[in-house]
Amino acid sequence: MDTVNTTRPSLLVRIKDLRDEMAWGEFAQLYTPLIYRFARQSGLQDADASLVTQDVLVTVARTIHRFEYNRKTGSFRGWLKVVTRSRLTDFLRAQGREVQGTGDTAMLHVMDEQLDASQPDLWEREFRRTLFEWAVDRIRCDFEDTTWQAFWQTSVGDRETADVAEELGLSVGAVYIARSRVLARLRQEVLDVEER
Repeated sequence: MDTVNTTRPSLLVRIKDLRDEMAWGEFAQLYTPLIYRFARQSGLQDADASLVTQDVLVTVARTIHRFEYNRKTGSFRGWLKVVTRSRLTDFLRAQGREVQGTGDTAMLHVMDEQLDASQPDLWEREFRRTLFEWAVDRIRCDFEDTTWQAFWQTSVGDRETADVAEELGLSVGAVYIARSRVLARLRQEVLDVEER
C-alpha cells in the first residue's frame, strides 16, 4: 500500500458542501479511525481520544472551505495531520497535561517514533492501516468465503499456501488465483480513494 499519496480531490470538493452527507460519510469512515488511533497512540484514553477526534472533525468542517488543494504546497492528509496535532495539543493543555516536547513520557515516545527515519511516521503508518481496513470492509462481501479465506490466510495470516489449499479443498494454483483477485480488488479500492 505504499502507493498511497493524497486524498482524492473530488472528495475534498464535495465535503466543502456540509450538506453532502454521502461525502461526509465517506470522509468520516476513512479518517475517523486514523484520527482516533493517532490520539490513542499519543497517550490518550479512549474517551479523550474520541473527544479529540470529534474536535478534529468539527474543525475540518469549519475550515475545509479555506483549504485549497495544491499538490506542490502539500497534501490534504498533511493538513489534517497539522489540524489533528493542534487539537491534540489544545486538549492536553486544557487538561493541564504536558504537551509534546515537554517531557511527557507518552509524547516523548511519539516524538521518538517521528524522528526515527527508518520507520514511517506514526501518522502515515496509521493512515495505511486505516486505509487497508476501510478497503477490506468495502470489498469483503464481493468475494465468496473460500476465495476470501485463501487471500486472508496466505496474505494477512502469513500461512503456507499448500496448507491453506489443503484446508480449503483447493489446488495451490487456485489459492494463488484467489489471492491475486482479492489483492487486485484491494489495490483498485485504494486507487479509487486516492488520486492517480
